[in-house]
Amino acid sequence: MHCSASGWVSRSSALILAGLWHAASAADSHATLPLHIGQRLFQVEVAATPHERERGLMARKQLAANGGMLFVFEQEAPHCFWMHNTPLPLSIAFIDSQGRIVNLADMQPHSDDLHCARTNVRYALEVAQGGFARRGITAGALVDGLP
Repeated sequence: MHCSASGWVSRSSALILAGLWHAASAADSHATLPLHIGQRLFQVEVAATPHERERGLMARKQLAANGGMLFVFEQEAPHCFWMHNTPLPLSIAFIDSQGRIVNLADMQPHSDDLHCARTNVRYALEVAQGGFARRGITAGALVDGLP
C-alpha cells in the first residue's frame, strides 16, 4: 500500500491520539482494592504516589455507595487532609500501620479546614460522608486487606 507523507502523518497522528485516549480511559477506570472493616466491604481506589495522593478525589462528582479512596503513605505521621477543589462531602478514617482506625472525621466540600490524624498513621480512607457511621464503624475498628 502506498501512502503519501501527509497521509502517513495523518494516520500516525490518529494512532497516537487513539493510544492516548485509550491510556486516559484506562486511567479513568479506577481499579479498586477490596477492604473489609468488620463485615462491611468497601471497594476502594488506591492513591499511593505523591501525585495520586495530592489529586485524591478532587473534582469527583460521585462516589459509589461502597466506594472510596485509600491513601497509602511511605512513612507513618499525623497526616492531614483538606477538601480543596473536592465537591463531595466525605468522611475520613485515619488508620495506623496495624490496620486499626485511630480517628474519624467528616469533611465539608471545598473546605480548606485541616483534618488530621490524632497520632501517626500509615493510611487514610475516604468514603461518602456518613459512610462509616451508617455502617456502625468507629475508632478502634480493624481494616483488613490493606496493602
